[in-house]
Amino acid sequence: MLNFAVGPVMMDDETLDVSSRQIPYFRTNEFSAAVDTCRKNLRSLFGAQDSYRVLFMTGSGTAAMEAAVMNVLSPKDRAIVVNGGTFGERFAKICSVHGIGYTEIECECGKTLTEERLTAIDGSGYTAFLVNLCETSTGVLYDIDMISEYCKKYGLLLIVDAVSAFLCDEFCMAKHGIDVVITGSQKALALAPGLGIMCFSERAAERIAANDVKSLYFDLKDYLSNDERGQTPFTPAVGVILQLEEKTTRLIAAGGIKTALEKAREKARYFRQGISGMPFKMFADRPSAAVTALSVCAGTDAYDIFIELKDKHGIFVCPNGGALKSNVFRVGHMGNLSYGDYDKLLSALSDVLRR
Repeated sequence: MLNFAVGPVMMDDETLDVSSRQIPYFRTNEFSAAVDTCRKNLRSLFGAQDSYRVLFMTGSGTAAMEAAVMNVLSPKDRAIVVNGGTFGERFAKICSVHGIGYTEIECECGKTLTEERLTAIDGSGYTAFLVNLCETSTGVLYDIDMISEYCKKYGLLLIVDAVSAFLCDEFCMAKHGIDVVITGSQKALALAPGLGIMCFSERAAERIAANDVKSLYFDLKDYLSNDERGQTPFTPAVGVILQLEEKTTRLIAAGGIKTALEKAREKARYFRQGISGMPFKMFADRPSAAVTALSVCAGTDAYDIFIELKDKHGIFVCPNGGALKSNVFRVGHMGNLSYGDYDKLLSALSDVLRR
């Protein structure tokens, strides 16, 4: 089986080795030390300052998105939400559920946010900016430099969903003034699903401490308190955190974020060159290195390609849903994938197209 989806992804042998071990009891100094190692490594990979807080929640990336928004913002805030696909829409839904006023910048599917669209909104009437750095459903990468300048100009809290972008697309919390970064274990970290990861600036952590959140499990004040002793308030995804400790330590030793970004870009470049003669078009006008979204030609069904690859070749790509189901499929550049693996995918795609 080869998996080119965008989460879960192919794991490294070292991660699989950690996964094969018995899971230990976690209310111990040894597990707290593992959590501390994860925090330090992630701050380095996020480009975060030493004072920034890294929290872990057992749940999906969406759980971390909701927890971050409902704890850092309140109904007193007013947010700008970039909505260019499924996950931008999800940020808008989270704001709506929690009574946070927002204005959407709606981007056409496959199109990036332009400076003209951004500066048309007077940011002085807002307090926060929410964006999915990589809109996973379309493969679009938003311009973090442009967004950062805008947020700094108006003093906006910048909340970034980097669930797919982390380790694939460049950002730096300190440089870009990002207050919240959200990611998940099953994407480019290439771990098992189940761990939501959040990093908060001092400004964001102060807001968490001040907000009155009506939730037991999602109240991050509890997580901040427990984090001081290297623990979580509820049972963590113990096995995934141990995978995270091993993986992030190995990433730092291999050259850190710079090396990780180079690997993702090279895999994306190799695949995109390989499909140059095939009847596909890049769907994203500013593609992320995390994923290549491809639109198919007339008479070809994208979901049929997904089924053919799965059933006849044992290869997973990532289908789309909704209006894009028949028109777009996606190929990920995360996880333990070699150029030889991409050659097998390209050969299988050629076979499917012949059929």
